[in-house]
Amino acid sequence: MTTADPAVSVCFSVSVDSAPLGDFVSCEGLGLEIVMEQREEGGNNGMVWQLPTRVKYSNIKLTRPVGEDSYQLAEWVSAVVAGYTPTTAKIAAKNGDGETVAEWSLDGVLPVRWTGPSLSVDNPKVAIETLELVHRGIRGSKGDE
Repeated sequence: MTTADPAVSVCFSVSVDSAPLGDFVSCEGLGLEIVMEQREEGGNNGMVWQLPTRVKYSNIKLTRPVGEDSYQLAEWVSAVVAGYTPTTAKIAAKNGDGETVAEWSLDGVLPVRWTGPSLSVDNPKVAIETLELVHRGIRGSKGDE
């Protein structure tokens, strides 16, 4: 029996159309919701049908300290602002050794919000940038594929 190291909340590597955007320390919102519609059957008071109608995907929020990879993110966001082009993105969860444990592919990705760091000499903290993505679908895969 082999035991693979679990994904550690240390690093999430992100790429868009195979172009790397760098590593992030936080990834929130990987998920979906199936919207259900309730239908009552006439004459059957003990039953309510639950019918799936559509799938809603959560926005994904990625956070990291400003660093060497920040220019790649700024270039990609600027290119999208210049012309609407949905792309495909990959988010890879890495273990402590930097090996990919799991990977998610996102279809129709667009940035909906980028927040740069708050810079102040009065409040010396790590400069953080945040990227929020919207997408049309998600697929998971094993990290070793």
